[in-house]
Amino acid sequence: MVANAIVLVDLINQDREGAQTVRDAVTHGGSRRLRPILMTALATIFALLPMALGITGHGGFISQPLAIVVIGGLLSSTVLTLVVLPTLYHLVEQRRERRRERRRAEADRPVLQPAPQSAPQSAEPVG
Repeated sequence: MVANAIVLVDLINQDREGAQTVRDAVTHGGSRRLRPILMTALATIFALLPMALGITGHGGFISQPLAIVVIGGLLSSTVLTLVVLPTLYHLVEQRRERRRERRRAEADRPVLQPAPQSAPQSAEPVG
């Protein structure tokens, strides 16, 4: 499932290079990778279901807990890949964009030069 996250982030980064906004790239990447990620996870979960239910025959006392743990890991990693990862990516990249825009605005702002200081004038008349 780590590979799914890597492929998803890579697809989002490719869309970002194509001058898409963060939101559009995350939405497009998530929609393109949704079906392959779900199909992989569901196929593995359905294959492990008989083992998790203990209907595989001999040795079920060893393999049943293992199958349950693997199914739980697949479910949690799928949710993390499809929901949490794009959300965190969006938050981090949006913050990074705002920081870049703020730096650009500061660099484009004209620098005000302080007025030249003249010699101090005394309040007493000279004479």
